[in-house]
Amino acid sequence: MNMVVGDKIKFERTFTKEDVELFTKVSMDEGDHHTTPDELGRLVVQGLLTATLPTKVGGDYNVLARTMNFEFLRPVFTDDTVECVVTIEELERRDEKRISIMASFICTNQKGKQVLTGNFAGIILKDEEEVGD
Repeated sequence: MNMVVGDKIKFERTFTKEDVELFTKVSMDEGDHHTTPDELGRLVVQGLLTATLPTKVGGDYNVLARTMNFEFLRPVFTDDTVECVVTIEELERRDEKRISIMASFICTNQKGKQVLTGNFAGIILKDEEEVGD
């Protein structure tokens, strides 16, 4: 892990009808707006499905989250492409195997509109091969 404070990590995803249907089954969030298409044939993507964007970045770096804060600014619809930019705000070595992390994120749709912002904090566990870094 060669992350430093100020680094920006980007991830982009286009949400599909199948994504919403699967998440509806798993989460049991079955609001009509998630199951009945609007006049344009779109479903509203669950907020917590949208929130998987920053959690994907956390998973890439083996972050065990302690806190996560989300502010849902506008809806995301099926076929929207959302880019998530995670900014590393703090990194602090706790011991040889643990690093504290705090990061903020901004998720923006294909029209340049912010749809989700927030932050998370947790611990990065280094695997045995990285301990000597």
